[in-house]
Amino acid sequence: MPGVDFARQGLLDGLEGDARAHREQLLARLVQDGFTEEELRTAVAENRLALLPVERVLGGTYSAAEIEKRSGLNADSVVRLRRILGLPQPDADDSVFSDEDVEAARSIKLFLDAGFEEERIIEITRVLGEGMARLSATITAAFVETFLKPGDSEEDVALRFSGLAEQLTPATGPILVAAFKNHLRDSVQRGMLGLAELQSGDLANTQEIAVCFADLVGFTRLGGQVEVRELGTVASRLAGHAASLATDPVRLVKTIGDAAMFVSREPGPLVEVALTLVRAFADEDLPSLRAGIAFGPAVMHAGDYYGNTVNLASRVTGVARPGSVLCTRPIRDATREQFHWSAAGRHRLKGVAGHTPLYRPRSRDGDGDGRGADRAEEAADPAK
Repeated sequence: MPGVDFARQGLLDGLEGDARAHREQLLARLVQDGFTEEELRTAVAENRLALLPVERVLGGTYSAAEIEKRSGLNADSVVRLRRILGLPQPDADDSVFSDEDVEAARSIKLFLDAGFEEERIIEITRVLGEGMARLSATITAAFVETFLKPGDSEEDVALRFSGLAEQLTPATGPILVAAFKNHLRDSVQRGMLGLAELQSGDLANTQEIAVCFADLVGFTRLGGQVEVRELGTVASRLAGHAASLATDPVRLVKTIGDAAMFVSREPGPLVEVALTLVRAFADEDLPSLRAGIAFGPAVMHAGDYYGNTVNLASRVTGVARPGSVLCTRPIRDATREQFHWSAAGRHRLKGVAGHTPLYRPRSRDGDGDGRGADRAEEAADPAK
């Protein structure tokens, strides 16, 4: 597109002085690099012109049909799996796939040929997409916060970011592979493959397990009172504390904004984690945290847990007072000698028949006494 009149195309609208000159230089560079007029107009309209060079670094060169030729995985499956990853569905001729996609398709074909059912591949792909979406958003935010400088022009950002993306993107591969292998090894170490599983040819997905939810009290309301950045910091602190406390046998299943979910084969360590987490937020003058713990059968599926025990733990958390931990009777009975226990009333929980007696643990070292929370819970319980 030599000789493009950027001003006439509306690509310089609203800019003056240095900003206009830098935009014009960047547009000329992008035209020289092969970007079309339509791509430029779209990028300007969406305020991402400075990121086009990064897109080129991360972009693809193959269509789905070309991936099929190079990997043996049919094009329909390639497109379908991309969509399951949570990415836009490409047209037949769109060159959105990269060399890494070729290798990924070959690997998927290898798994299918080894005997993996397509449903299992789809499930793995869905979980992978959920995790990668969150990870990529986190990395992108960290990248921008690290390398964006006050007063940068679009041209400055385009050149710096594309250079860094080209340099650093390959370095993420070993990090991701190492993390996956470590988690895979941990999963194998926690797994069970006994005579019953060998005879049935299937894993027993139902486990007797302690489940804990911890959430920030009034997080939604807090969102209307503080800046978005500060709100994100609070959620990040919860995720950081939760990850640091989750040591065997306690496992952090997930964090979602204002909440964290843990599981443990042994109730005692899980109660200790909940007390420590609640106490940490109180000590750091962060918004109040509360936690609820239940014990019973739960089904593990795709790295998450489901069932009545999970629902019960969530309901118990919902009636806990700020700064307190509430547990069901099986948790109390299993850890009676490990903590000081006090009754916290009988509560009517949504979806649970009758009234459920709940109990509040306190560390034997005296931290987190919380007797005021016990009285408040009992007073607030309509069943009392």
